[in-house]
Amino acid sequence: MTRFKKFLTGLAVGLVVVVSVLGGAVSDRLFGYRVLDRFFARPEVQRVVEKEVISEESVVINVVEKVGLSVVTVSIKKTQRLFDPFENFWDPFGFFGFRSPQSREEKIEQDIGSGFIISEDGLVVTNKHVVEDTQASYKVITKDNKEYEVKKIYRDPANDLAILKVDPPGGGLPAVVLGDSDKLKVGQFVIAIGTALGEFRNTVTTGVISGLGRGISASNPYEGYVESLDNVIQTDAAINPGNSGGPLLNSSGEVIGVNVAVASGAQNIGFSLPINVVKDSLENFNQTGQFSRPFLGVRYKMISRELAIMNNVPEGAYVVEVVESSAAEKAGIEKGDIITKIDGQAVKEKEGGLAKIIGTKKVGDKITVEVWREGETKKLEVKLEEGGE
Repeated sequence: MTRFKKFLTGLAVGLVVVVSVLGGAVSDRLFGYRVLDRFFARPEVQRVVEKEVISEESVVINVVEKVGLSVVTVSIKKTQRLFDPFENFWDPFGFFGFRSPQSREEKIEQDIGSGFIISEDGLVVTNKHVVEDTQASYKVITKDNKEYEVKKIYRDPANDLAILKVDPPGGGLPAVVLGDSDKLKVGQFVIAIGTALGEFRNTVTTGVISGLGRGISASNPYEGYVESLDNVIQTDAAINPGNSGGPLLNSSGEVIGVNVAVASGAQNIGFSLPINVVKDSLENFNQTGQFSRPFLGVRYKMISRELAIMNNVPEGAYVVEVVESSAAEKAGIEKGDIITKIDGQAVKEKEGGLAKIIGTKKVGDKITVEVWREGETKKLEVKLEEGGE
């Protein structure tokens, strides 16, 4: 009798376990409970995950195949004079026993940046700081290793933007499609293509838009050039020195930004110029054959609201340098001034800063600039002039 009772007890426990598992599984499937997914993988869930991965891979592959031939490498060619630091400078017949250090010329040719083709007849967009050296010559190299000498460079005085003109035999270069950067959303998937570190051509990286309307300083490590930029796109897609001038693309393969800089000392923080800024410059260029943009003539850093409160100063554009003979200098703007308003419109970092307001003006416009100087607000009349290269 005892063995029979043990048998019944074991059978009852077994039935309870089976019923519990089956009931949980049924409830899980009927009511969406996720606990059993770790033990009993749902075929449909697995299919969805695989589909998402395959879909993302397909997007990247399709975009690269569609746009890859339109992305180019920008290469510089120059001659520089070098001095040997280990050379023996002692000369018994020289002045006080020393002779002048001897120099030698060295020819440099290296990849320094990226760009992308915007017209079949040979117009290429890149950053101005990539081609800043006016004494050097440049060429662009396509993905299929065709090389074209740059015949002319048009530099935008208002933005870190340049257009390179090459002459392909017979034309027919593959041009990109320009998107709309005003419709961008934080979290949107993006793809960057460029010559990473000035060495690895056609490098592809992916990420998302991490922020919009940022303010940064763009630079070229090969040229030592720095420029303040407002209203740029922040992305975590890997952008390295050498990527400057390359395209930032959406999942449709449209260019929505021009890669411009990477945050110093940080990882996965890169920046791009919104393509609509480029479109405005291109429209101006197509009408006049050059960049005719209003130029105030100051180098500056934006003071955010938080920074202004911390330092007990107004929000605005802090003037780091006034360009000699510029409209700003003629009007009396000084280094150390904080530009707070232009024609009554507040200069705020979150609204695009000084560059965005000046970008709405025309060459020859007379504007009222309010500056904060040593605790006092002054109003200055400025006539905007055309910026040079």
